[in-house]
Amino acid sequence: MTAQTFPVSEIVASRRPHRKDAARNYDALLAAAREAFAEHGADASLEDIARRAGVGIGTLYRNFPTRRHLFESVYAGEVDDLCQVAQEVADQEPWEALTAWLHRFTGYMVTKRAVREALNDESDIFLTCRESMYAAGTPLFERAQQAGVARKDMDFGDLLRMVAGITSTNFVDDAQRDRVLSVALDGVRAAR
Repeated sequence: MTAQTFPVSEIVASRRPHRKDAARNYDALLAAAREAFAEHGADASLEDIARRAGVGIGTLYRNFPTRRHLFESVYAGEVDDLCQVAQEVADQEPWEALTAWLHRFTGYMVTKRAVREALNDESDIFLTCRESMYAAGTPLFERAQQAGVARKDMDFGDLLRMVAGITSTNFVDDAQRDRVLSVALDGVRAAR
């Protein structure tokens, strides 16, 4: 499969600084924000995020002038990663490619839950991210359907809603979440 560029990739690239030291700080802040949002939700402390990234609060504000800008950047980065995973797994067997992507999707849902309340579903960033995510994941699902390994009586939107519903609950640990996801995916797999 040839590499595809998704609109969200352009957003991510346009926000990332070009200078190496600034880019390192930016990346560290995004990683720290993902962690903090996953642990504490949208109310995570910006000071804590800066501390986790090993930078001062001024560096955080230089990169992300508002909390919303940080939320958008984290969200766009997560969706961009999800799109890249779709390309990385595209050459695997159809069912393996789809399930590998869906397992990464569950990780994305943790971040999405944390920032969703801060982002309007109609914002340009949200719509671009959704479009990119569907463009990356739909071919994996359709290929699994065409190969006869995924049910044909559902569409990609149905699949994402099911997985999003599963990931919206709290689990004892990641292993429990993976087991529940595996059981649900058994229902998506076409009968043999």
